Amino acid sequence: MKQSMMLSPSRFLYRKLNILNQTHSVCPVCKTQIEAEVFEDNGQVFLKRACSEHGEFYDFLEEDAGYYRERYSFDKPGTDSNRQTVQAKGCPFDCGLCPSHRQHTCIGVIEVTQRCNTHCPMCYAHADREKGDLDIQTIGRMLDFYQEAEGGQVEVVQISGGEPTLHPDILKIIQMARQKAKYVMLNTNGRRIAEDEEFVKGLSQFRGRFEVYLQFDGFSDAIYSSLRSPEFKSIKLKAVEQLAKYQIPITLVPTIQKGINDEDLGRIIEFGMQAPYVRGINFQPVARFGLYDRNLSGNAMSLTGILKRIEKQTRGETRMSDFIPLPCNVERVAVIYFYKQDGKFVPVTRNARVRDYLPMIKNTFAFNLEDILAEAEAAFSNGQLCQCMAFLKDFMPIVPPDLMSKSREERIRYVDENTFRMSVTSFVDLYNCDLNALKKECVHMITPDLKRVPFSSYNMFYRTGKGG
Repeated sequence: MKQSMMLSPSRFLYRKLNILNQTHSVCPVCKTQIEAEVFEDNGQVFLKRACSEHGEFYDFLEEDAGYYRERYSFDKPGTDSNRQTVQAKGCPFDCGLCPSHRQHTCIGVIEVTQRCNTHCPMCYAHADREKGDLDIQTIGRMLDFYQEAEGGQVEVVQISGGEPTLHPDILKIIQMARQKAKYVMLNTNGRRIAEDEEFVKGLSQFRGRFEVYLQFDGFSDAIYSSLRSPEFKSIKLKAVEQLAKYQIPITLVPTIQKGINDEDLGRIIEFGMQAPYVRGINFQPVARFGLYDRNLSGNAMSLTGILKRIEKQTRGETRMSDFIPLPCNVERVAVIYFYKQDGKFVPVTRNARVRDYLPMIKNTFAFNLEDILAEAEAAFSNGQLCQCMAFLKDFMPIVPPDLMSKSREERIRYVDENTFRMSVTSFVDLYNCDLNALKKECVHMITPDLKRVPFSSYNMFYRTGKGG
């Protein structure tokens, strides 16, 4: 019996396992597709699989089995989109998307450069090269392809890298993306934003359907020494300050590693809710591919591990039960939306029967409070509230009666100051690989050869051709 997550093999010997799910996975050594079982033990969830060549593997999946079981009650059938490849070798070896994938693209990631201005020790993109900018024509073709693949309705484009702010045409690229997508994110480490105010001023032209997706791992030098670079604490704080000065919305993106920054979640939340123009936080358990040190795999975090720590570190002000599994990817994403009431952010889910309204929630990561506010105000101001919109009654306390009559700038300012979102996104790697979850992943790489590849698949199998 082998172990790839430092689990004691004797823990599961001579015991009847409580099987929760039958699935498929891959061998973490040879990456061959193999059968797998998900089982519960002592309130936690594990993955068991066996390779004919390399033996059995037991790996940790989730800290909370109750959440794992309950999340499937939020599951919805996927939204289809155009396919680029055929199903031949089986998941995950036909990516493109192939017909076995069960979800469309909620977020399309375009890596515009492989260059970077830092050298993070756990970089998933191997972004330490000096060259590698995509030309504008290639990026334009990728955006056209993405739009066509989604039937002309692109939800979110995330401009990434490497460090995308190093691309000489980054402002032009953002403008191009805005012409195709409902929403655009700039995924950045924040160094140029902290050091180049003129650049930040240039970003301010995109307010309204744009945000900066800012790496932000905590507040101590030790955290950044482990995950990024020691000087990055001051860089992150300066970047937030610069973006707020120009009223540019920010989502903080902490990568969480057990024993390094998993005790900083409450502080990050408190900072995010108080800092001007921080609109949300997306916590991500560290994904074990790229430059990640496999010897640290035993310190892996899970989605429910983060939810538990959030509840504890916020002293119950944000509860595990406030989060809902994202309907388009219940296996790997949990979300929560807040509105400001009496000067304090309150979870929408405390006062709304979200499960009752599941059929009305779109299959998209872009389901957001801005849409709810606009739909609610319009429905009630017109005196027309059909049965399918009845769920909006639960959201009416957060909608100013004259919201839609205000100017665009006033509406943007209201949303920036009075709404907040939080999510946890757990990607699939060779250690927690459940192919059922991978088939529902809705964050996809848009590649220069015009394919869509799930983010996790790309980093495990396609980035280097050697399993990440």
